[in-house]
Formats: sequence, C-alpha cells, structure tokens
Amino acid sequence: MADVPGRPDWGLLRGMVTDLQKATRSLPELQQRMLSLSGTAWSPDGMIKAVVGPRGHLLELDIDPRVLRQPNSKALSAAIVQTVRAAVEEVGKQSQELLSGSLPGDLMSLGDTDMKTFVGSHDADVRVRAEDRDE
Repeated sequence: MADVPGRPDWGLLRGMVTDLQKATRSLPELQQRMLSLSGTAWSPDGMIKAVVGPRGHLLELDIDPRVLRQPNSKALSAAIVQTVRAAVEEVGKQSQELLSGSLPGDLMSLGDTDMKTFVGSHDADVRVRAEDRDE
C-alpha cells in the first residue's frame, strides 16, 4: 500500500516497535553493564588519581605522599575536584557509548536528551570550608 499523506507509515511504526521490544528485553543486561562502569582520571601532575562509579560517586582517591612535602590545601582541594570531575566525565562518556550502542537510534534521537537525564547525574561538587584551609 502506498504512503498516503497524513496517514502513518505502518511499516516504519512496526519496525520502531520491534526495535523497542528488543531494547526492552535487553534492559536488565544493559542496567548491569551500566552499573559496572567506572571512570578513572589522573591530575595533570600525576599526583592524584580518582575513580568514580557509574553515577559519579567517588570510589577511590589516591594522593601521592609527595604532595604533602609542600602543603597547600587550596591547590590540593582544587586538584582533587578537577580530577574527580574528569573521572565523572569519563564515566559519562562510557555511559553514552554503551547506551548509544544498545538502544535503537530512533529512541536515542527522540528528544536528543542528555544521557545524564536518562541515567541520573550526581555531580561531585566538593567545597572546602574556609576554616579547613591551610593559608
């Protein structure tokens, strides 16, 4: 049957429904894969390593003891925040790639939605209280 203006393309619609059914069947596996993601980043000087989980929560923070030779809590705090944010960006990229490869293209492009909205974002925003700083 030829396409009629103003009437839905049932073949296209059936294809989209089929793709969506496949995607929903694989959701438990996708969720497990998403939950196993982690992001790792190093500070530019290589003295700080941060590892975050799939939602950006800090799992591991390694600080090279050499940092303590010249204590500067402001610089250390800034470097930690910068490194954690880089790790969060890394896990966000991994999530985006995993979702892009697992969900139908039609579904991914529907709202051109930021994946943080889909997965949930818990941006690590660390603030240092003034009384905790070495000045």
